Amino acid sequence: MMEGFSEIMTLEEAAKYLKIGKSTLYKMARESKIPAVKIEFGKNDKVIIRIPYNQELISKIKMISGRRRNPQGKYWEVPYSEDLIAKLQSIFSENLIIDPYFYLIPLQKELSIRKYSTRTTKSYIRINRDFLLFSGKRPEEIENKDIKEYFYYVVNQKKVSTSTLNVIIHALKFYYGEILKKDFIFEVKRPKKDRKLPVVLSKEEVKKVLKATSNIKHKAILMLMYSGGLRVGEVVRLRPEDIDANRKLIHIRASKGRKDRYTLLSNVALQTLREYGKKEKPQKWLFPSWNKEKHITARTVQKIFHNVCKKAGIDKDVSVHSLRHSFATHLLESGIDLRYIQELLGHKSSKTTEILHSCQHEKPFCNKKTHLISF
Repeated sequence: MMEGFSEIMTLEEAAKYLKIGKSTLYKMARESKIPAVKIEFGKNDKVIIRIPYNQELISKIKMISGRRRNPQGKYWEVPYSEDLIAKLQSIFSENLIIDPYFYLIPLQKELSIRKYSTRTTKSYIRINRDFLLFSGKRPEEIENKDIKEYFYYVVNQKKVSTSTLNVIIHALKFYYGEILKKDFIFEVKRPKKDRKLPVVLSKEEVKKVLKATSNIKHKAILMLMYSGGLRVGEVVRLRPEDIDANRKLIHIRASKGRKDRYTLLSNVALQTLREYGKKEKPQKWLFPSWNKEKHITARTVQKIFHNVCKKAGIDKDVSVHSLRHSFATHLLESGIDLRYIQELLGHKSSKTTEILHSCQHEKPFCNKKTHLISF
């Protein structure tokens, strides 16, 4: 139930949450003027309570049924229940520092029930926690003006993009509209999306990137992303059985929108993949991390791409997602039908794919069989 939640807030976050200066909080903590009772998530639906050596506070925790002292960790454990936070607030009052994560447990449950992806779940929880820390209020105390102040803050201070702002609006609307049944949140209007063109690498630039990749595992990852137009979150979650060498296809499972699809596997990518497989012999994941039970992270792939582009002398403002854009653009330049490209990319709307029309920089007269680069 508590998977994905963080530990207790830092002292700096607590200062912001309590609306006092950080230096003041440090001073009060040093002088023991506010013996803080901290709570955090433990294992097996347990809540960990950390109490300083204070007889009054220790006597108070003994009022809680089901408590258990952990002498090794020097903390108390109590079973989680729906009314636990309210009980702790009534017992410890101003001494209790509550991480907003505890208010968001119903949100995490609902997202899990509706089968939202792990990435979306973490994003929604992080956004709502950040908002509560900013407002310094409990969820039931939030008003429309608090939300608008937060939007002003993320736009003018954090400089978030329009797409990120829309995600923030979605996250807040889901929690306050779907979970807490508040109507005021629906007064917030979504901003128009920026119509920025994706950055695309030419075929020659893609060649440079792939040839600059000496590590066979890194080369296989980047080559699959380009030859199949994969998202970074899709390539890291591939399993060996997702590669259909006979049909030259890659099976993408439960991607964006929980949809499965097939995409292309080029001969060159397959050859590189076989070379990688002989050397590394992947088991559970096609591209495992140092812990073989886990796959490589998206952030690691992003770093790999960044380093390789630097080595290849690519000066464009590209990200690893540019390989996916380049895949689609090169197909389009070769005369491949836009609807077919949409299916390969897994786009829900054709409008998303149509943006690629503006990225064409060559006339589409190439042979369809050689729509991607060859070596």
